[in-house]
Amino acid sequence: MAFGAKKIFPIDQRPGTAVGISIPFNAPSVFFSTYATKDAIRNNLLNFFLTNKTERYLNNNFGANLRAFIFEQITSGNLDFLKQDIQQLISQYFTNIRVEKLDILEYPDVNEINVQLTYSIINTGVTDQVEITFV
Repeated sequence: MAFGAKKIFPIDQRPGTAVGISIPFNAPSVFFSTYATKDAIRNNLLNFFLTNKTERYLNNNFGANLRAFIFEQITSGNLDFLKQDIQQLISQYFTNIRVEKLDILEYPDVNEINVQLTYSIINTGVTDQVEITFV
């Protein structure tokens, strides 16, 4: 067995086969395709953060519910609950990633939160970060 060998997902071995779609939808026609698992996971996480619970048909628990959170009073207790909820949902819906660091920065004067997620894709050695701001 080779030590330090990088494992790749089987879908990454076919260069001409798209594995997902890119967010935001700003292509000239409909959308841009993604061809690597790293890009597909990143876009899936962005979709997760932009989705409210009950918004996805037949999967009412999917989504970080951040837009609904913006209209609540921002306190450290609320942020701790939100952080725990996001970590639990990510481990439920994204079993192929490991959360390395999750920070939620609050700006109560402008009623804004900033979510910064650093994660690694299991068995690949690939690490990436997603940052999104909700106003």
